[in-house]
Amino acid sequence: MGFPSYFFFLLFLFSFITLSYSDPRSSVAARICSNKTSTAADRVAFINNYLSAMNALTPQIASQRFGRVTEGTGNATLYAMGQCMGDLSKGDCDLCFAQCKIQIVTCLPYQRATRGGKIFLDGCYVRYDDYEFFEEALSRDDRTVCGNQTEFSGNQTAFAENAAEVVRNLSIEAPKNNGFFVGFVGGGNSTAYGLAQCWEFLNTSSCGRCLENAASSIGSCLPRGEGRALNSGCYMRYSTQRFYNNSGNATTSGGSNGRRHLVIILATTSSALAVVMIITSTVFFGRRRLSKMRKEKKLLGALATTINKSELNFNYETLERATNYFHSSNKLGQGGSGSVYKGILPDGKVIAIKRLFFNTRQWVDDFFNEVNLISRVHHKNLVKLLGCSITGPESLLVYEYVPNKSLLQHLFDKLNARLISWDMRYNILVGTAEGLAYLHEESELRIIHRDIKLGNILLDENFTAKIADFGLARLFPEDRTHISTGIAGTLGYMAPEYLVRGKLTEKADVYSFGVVLIEVICGRRINSHAEEPSSILHTVWSLYMSRTLPEVVDPTLEGKFREEDASRVLQIGLLCTQASPELRPIMSMVVKMLTDKSTIPSPTQPPFLNSNTQVPSIPFENFRPEPNSQSSGNSMTVTLLDPR
Repeated sequence: MGFPSYFFFLLFLFSFITLSYSDPRSSVAARICSNKTSTAADRVAFINNYLSAMNALTPQIASQRFGRVTEGTGNATLYAMGQCMGDLSKGDCDLCFAQCKIQIVTCLPYQRATRGGKIFLDGCYVRYDDYEFFEEALSRDDRTVCGNQTEFSGNQTAFAENAAEVVRNLSIEAPKNNGFFVGFVGGGNSTAYGLAQCWEFLNTSSCGRCLENAASSIGSCLPRGEGRALNSGCYMRYSTQRFYNNSGNATTSGGSNGRRHLVIILATTSSALAVVMIITSTVFFGRRRLSKMRKEKKLLGALATTINKSELNFNYETLERATNYFHSSNKLGQGGSGSVYKGILPDGKVIAIKRLFFNTRQWVDDFFNEVNLISRVHHKNLVKLLGCSITGPESLLVYEYVPNKSLLQHLFDKLNARLISWDMRYNILVGTAEGLAYLHEESELRIIHRDIKLGNILLDENFTAKIADFGLARLFPEDRTHISTGIAGTLGYMAPEYLVRGKLTEKADVYSFGVVLIEVICGRRINSHAEEPSSILHTVWSLYMSRTLPEVVDPTLEGKFREEDASRVLQIGLLCTQASPELRPIMSMVVKMLTDKSTIPSPTQPPFLNSNTQVPSIPFENFRPEPNSQSSGNSMTVTLLDPR
């Protein structure tokens, strides 16, 4: 929806106001609008703060020819200043500033949330922005404006030399004279006239630096007959024409009543414009908000009020800006359910945002209720779910940010790998076991993770383990998504009964944890390289049978561990990866075995994973082929026999 046409009609009418009673030098040298953005809510406040700032500046300009104000708080804070050139009379200064207020409104945030603007008239200057710029001498928006090439009846080379000299004089003399100086060099048709003005809030050294830069940049305009340097802290102009007054207190003869009348007209129209802007912006943003609320109500139904009042509901635009619009530089990783990005909220809080591959609109009520339930699951070894966004164009989950990335990256990523000592590995395994025990046995919800692996174990600033993505299976009911039904997990970590028959119990997580434990201690992946004859599970079992388990411990540890501790931990890993789920311990028992020195039972043979085919090698006492089964490529249909 565009901005109302009558607003632009008003601007059109104002452009025809003729300044025939005096010369306030109201020609626009440049208008520069920033491209910084803000929210729709900020835009309304920002516009209102602009109007208040202009109202506050007007009496300052009238009384002292310059002024500055600060309006608003937080993200909508606005800083503004204005100043007339030192040679302008009071009446001309008032007229020039009134024109500035009208001309600069096109920089204000209507549809696009621009956050700053500055306008240079030949007689005055106005700027507003969202940061305190008052003592700023130079900026990247500074520019030089050159006039058209002028033919001289006199000596063009002489004019260029005179203009260069007058510019030099201005840059030297103005800082010595309260930041303002006018003058000329030469005579006849080769005379060059010039004016330099620093803004009131610059000190002498900043003024000199600004004008030195202006003198350098304006030289590019020569030998043209007109040039202007427009810097954040100063203004410089040279010309073939004498455009300035000799005295700042000078008044032109005649026309004072007409000038006063024009000031009244401009002041009145400016106030009318302000009223129109307030009404229009309120109506515009109000209608847009109402339209958004209607769409949300249609999507969410009776749940709309509950979601909008909930602390779990995050605004999509807020999350979008928090990640710099999901810029690739903020991407933390990608999993089976979506991509994860780092984000920073307006209050400075760092979060992790998962962009789900699947839209939840078809079951939005169930999805939000499940988020509500899972967000109540708190444990020191679980990544906390903070909330979600379900009213935008895609579904997002919001988690606490865990700074040290995943265990996978620290152990096996060539770019991020670092040496993790035995004690660190041991503590990470104990923390992971405690987190799983909480999910299985202590939480109000019965949560089976289904995808325990190195990549889902994150590490905080103290290298404490935090399990990620727990409860995702609850968020995606199998009959409502395009997720593959029946089996969800990562090959190599999946328990045989789950992989083969789809039988899902807590013991499937126990198996996955056992695989993770063996990987962490051995420093090798479960999905071994093709040149290796067998999986790491096979290797560990063989060394267990020969009572030489310490041989398989990660060589990067350089023997800095106790062999009896390594043998004990690896034996626990074998207990967790036994083929029969009934023989595997529950996670609370795993925690107990890891943290005390009591006797642990002997494991039975695990279901080995052949590294070349990536399919289970079935121990005969536990498995038999399905009738008429066929092996094709990397898949095989097998059935787990009930050991009872």
